[in-house]
Amino acid sequence: MNVLVVAAHPDDEVLGCGGTIARLIREGHQVYIGILGEGITSRYPSRDDAREAERSRLLSASREAAALLGADEPILHELPDNRFDTVPLLDVVKLIEDLVERFRPAVVFTQHGGDLNVDHEVVFRATLTATRPQATCPVKEVYAFEVPSSTDWAFGQFQPRFRPNVFMDVGATLETKIRAMQLYESEARLFPHPRSPEALRALAQHWGSTSGTGCAEAFELIRSVRNGAWRWPVEELAGT
Repeated sequence: MNVLVVAAHPDDEVLGCGGTIARLIREGHQVYIGILGEGITSRYPSRDDAREAERSRLLSASREAAALLGADEPILHELPDNRFDTVPLLDVVKLIEDLVERFRPAVVFTQHGGDLNVDHEVVFRATLTATRPQATCPVKEVYAFEVPSSTDWAFGQFQPRFRPNVFMDVGATLETKIRAMQLYESEARLFPHPRSPEALRALAQHWGSTSGTGCAEAFELIRSVRNGAWRWPVEELAGT
């Protein structure tokens, strides 16, 4: 099965579904990662003020993280950080359509639309547009993932709220996810920040206790289309 992860920034793919990526790859599925934004320039007074070396280190970290998870090198674009709302939505849609056409995924994981970060909101809408269920579209299931320090810090005030209804047991791959996150030195934080190793473990344990597993990542199923030879129930995406 081909799977595509569409992320707004370097580290979102790890925070949102790093354990799931590692598990799916271990079980023989092909996982592709597309990262649409450069992820750092909003920290400077203007985009031109950003240090090129810092940008390069962040993009290099995304390649190292993908390799640690077992994935191929991610497809990197450089949309302006925290400014996706200044980019025509059609341009973002076309980037994702190109990924879908290139990799022909049956399943897509992407950002949640109710996050605090505006880039996540744009990517969610663009992904739904790029994967609309036309007869020629290979995508049969779309999932939204949470990102600690964005989904949680919205405090459920933005629509749609994150309502997880699919849980992936990542007990065997959680530490791989945490090591991958630590490769993002500019993005990793110390406890009690939600992106700290302790907080990531606690979140996985929370969803694990919610779903009756030891550790889990949580997703909201946005759409599932069943037709023809499509026989995988949601819980069998990873061969369980």
